[in-house]
Amino acid sequence: MRHGKKLNHLGRKSAHRKAMLSNMACSLIQHKCINTTLAKAKALRGYVEPLMTKSKTDSTHSRRTVFSYLQSKEAVTELFREVAPRIAEREGGYTRIIRTGYRLGDNAEMCMIELVDFNEIYTNEKAKKTTRRSRRGGKKEDGDATIVEAASDDATPAVDAEVVDAVSDEAEVVEAEVVEEAEVVEETPATEDAAAAEETSSDEPEADATSTDEATEEK
Repeated sequence: MRHGKKLNHLGRKSAHRKAMLSNMACSLIQHKCINTTLAKAKALRGYVEPLMTKSKTDSTHSRRTVFSYLQSKEAVTELFREVAPRIAEREGGYTRIIRTGYRLGDNAEMCMIELVDFNEIYTNEKAKKTTRRSRRGGKKEDGDATIVEAASDDATPAVDAEVVDAVSDEAEVVEAEVVEEAEVVEETPATEDAAAAEETSSDEPEADATSTDEATEEK
């Protein structure tokens, strides 16, 4: 009988159990979340949380003590460098166990154990609203409206003064060319009319001379 025995042997000898918990603790520290059976997760929680409390004091003695349990330099470095600053203000309860159902083979109860401070879904910190100001300087309380105004301002690019001057110069040149062409068109009919008038004037005296000659001959 097991009266008063609080330690779960997990069906293993002591050396095998310690090695398994050490490996699971290293995996939990490096990956921040692992899937295992409920019995192993409860045993791991009692194994790794005292080490996380020890990591709050970054000293050579604390690092050596934690290394004696984890036997992994990478896990110790991750624990003291990344995990310890996140759990500095937490008094305990660094892990969370979420049950995920039963395993198909032996119907063992499965769960997911994770570090509380590294789960962004369950954190109580609310995301800060980011609002953008438009170029007009007007500030509105509604963040969506300000974003729409900023997008509309960005969609209409600013036109440079040099480009406007160049376009206006080109328009003036085109207008001058059109005016010159109109003057040329107006001048050409006048010159043709003058030439025709000169030809008719030169032909009329000859006609008068021939008519006088015919009159003298008849007399």
